Amino acid sequence: MSSNNPISNFQDVPWKQRFYRSMLGYGMHFSRRSDGTINRFIMNLFDLKAQPSKQPIDGVITSDTVVDATRNLYFRLFLPSLEQNTNMPLIVYFHGGGFAYMSANSIACDDLCRNLCKKTGAVIISVNYRLSPEHKYPSQYDDGFDVLKFIDDNGNTKNFPSNVNLKQCFIAGDSAGGNLAHHVTVKACEYGLRNVKLIGLIAIQPFFGGEERTESENRLVDAPVLSVKGTDWLWKTFLPEGSDRDHPACNVFGPKSVDDIRRLKFPATMVVVGGVDPLYDWQIRYYEEAYLIEYPNAFHSFYGAPELKESGLLMEEVKDFIGKLIK
Repeated sequence: MSSNNPISNFQDVPWKQRFYRSMLGYGMHFSRRSDGTINRFIMNLFDLKAQPSKQPIDGVITSDTVVDATRNLYFRLFLPSLEQNTNMPLIVYFHGGGFAYMSANSIACDDLCRNLCKKTGAVIISVNYRLSPEHKYPSQYDDGFDVLKFIDDNGNTKNFPSNVNLKQCFIAGDSAGGNLAHHVTVKACEYGLRNVKLIGLIAIQPFFGGEERTESENRLVDAPVLSVKGTDWLWKTFLPEGSDRDHPACNVFGPKSVDDIRRLKFPATMVVVGGVDPLYDWQIRYYEEAYLIEYPNAFHSFYGAPELKESGLLMEEVKDFIGKLIK
């Protein structure tokens, strides 16, 4: 990396976090079989889980709600334990993991949503969707949208906190979850929800791509946490057989895309990018008229390390973005 390139802040991550990330990375690597499948037994040895807790942990209580047991579709609800007002916004969140890894109860995902709930004061619904390659496109999009419809149908019942304002709903996600957040928002705009009103989209380092090799991909081919070789493998496991990376799921505004969000009543959008992320150029192309937050030294998934300065700044930016839209 030349002196003109940004220096990754990965070295600022505490050693325990680096060790955990390294072990998770080893698990992802060694669980991949030569036929393109994943050994879930091996992966689960590294992907440690967190149980829901009715007792407050760091000021947040959690519970799980099943939407469809046949596909293990559920969500984890994060609720501030302290007395809140009767007008709390809702964030429907999609975790990262390249569509192939992690779950709503993974410790890393649970910690992130707990922190987001605590720092923003919003109620978080973290969606557990099916994973590739066992379930390819569009399974993840269908799961995400089905949870949104479930909230639309049941959000005013006793099963939901009474102080949640469904008219102040945000869709959010990181990495592959950021991709999911975009596509689920498009589906929701086309469908027309009755009780839920989407007012914001928060895409944190969204996982987009294409057949073209961008400058950031060439420059950061072996970047920390996420390599270009790794992204290629993930797209191959997710996209339909015979598809290339210009598929609309991947290259959302590419030559094969059929979506034109300008025809939709698309919500206000916030896009978060990191300068040491090989996906940087694809994310910059996506944001166009969105509210852009850029951290020049941030690597892919920096937000999972709360000790980093940029992680704390991101939580404040998300809180401010929400606050501006619910006034």
